[in-house]
Amino acid sequence: MSGVYDELLRRWPDSGWLAQTIRLAEHRLQDHPHGDLPRWREALDCLPRVQTRAVLDRPTPSLGADAADPGALRSLLMELHPWRKGPLCLGGAAIDTEWRSDWKWARIAPHIDLAGARVLDIGCGNGYYGLRMLGAGAGLVVGIDPTVLFVMQWLACRHFGGDLANFVLPLGVEELPPGPAGFDTVLSMGVLYHRRDPRQHLSQLKTLLRPGGTLVLESLVLPPGQEEDLLLPAGRYARMPNVWAVPGTARLTGWLLEAGLRHISLVDVTPTTTAEQRSTRWMRFESLEQALDPEDRARTVEGHPAPVRAVLLAQA
Repeated sequence: MSGVYDELLRRWPDSGWLAQTIRLAEHRLQDHPHGDLPRWREALDCLPRVQTRAVLDRPTPSLGADAADPGALRSLLMELHPWRKGPLCLGGAAIDTEWRSDWKWARIAPHIDLAGARVLDIGCGNGYYGLRMLGAGAGLVVGIDPTVLFVMQWLACRHFGGDLANFVLPLGVEELPPGPAGFDTVLSMGVLYHRRDPRQHLSQLKTLLRPGGTLVLESLVLPPGQEEDLLLPAGRYARMPNVWAVPGTARLTGWLLEAGLRHISLVDVTPTTTAEQRSTRWMRFESLEQALDPEDRARTVEGHPAPVRAVLLAQA
């Protein structure tokens, strides 16, 4: 898979930060030890050749002309299970992902201007939001996610969509070179509560933005009425083992201010429901349904407040 990011480097050739990041990503992809990687690569190699095309300005981005054998295509794409962010349509195959990511995008899109923007998407998954951002006018989207399966899913999207300006690199945010990086917009969605030091994460995000750039932060928060509070789960939260802190929205705003970000606005607070996050044919593992108390859907199985997510915007 050498050269998979050559096109990315051509799109921003004068960025030393990006060149260094690409070298890290290529090394990670080349030497990744995951035992399923040969199977995933074989599935990618067997994808049918169709005319590439991309229709991105819709809840379900559509990539590629329809494959001649829909059943065979679905079987190949199922080799890349689980599909978590979407929905997507690849070669005519409709992929009903765990998350209705289009709902989250609908909460964010009215509040940001991406015309020509260079965007960094942290925790990007398979690049779904990158496709939506290109559809909203972004010039370049660089996504990072340490889960190599999501890079394989992105490569499947690229097989059908062609050389789109949307890239997924197999890196965690802690592996990124120090800024400045010069992005117009940085997204951190569903990441903050997985960081042991959320304040440090916010400070790092600021260094990745150009002066005046926009941070889009989406995170778990405590429900209305607990704006100043902070939950530090002693064990799991909604069956997740690595949730370190869930703040109230006022507490989170304070953290952003401490990181040197300004013009902070809270643009959305929405409880997560089992209609938005659920098991499907394309994600057959347990999902939110199993993480909630069956007797009290306002609580997790551990007794914590059920998931509520907020979107905040801030400027560097």
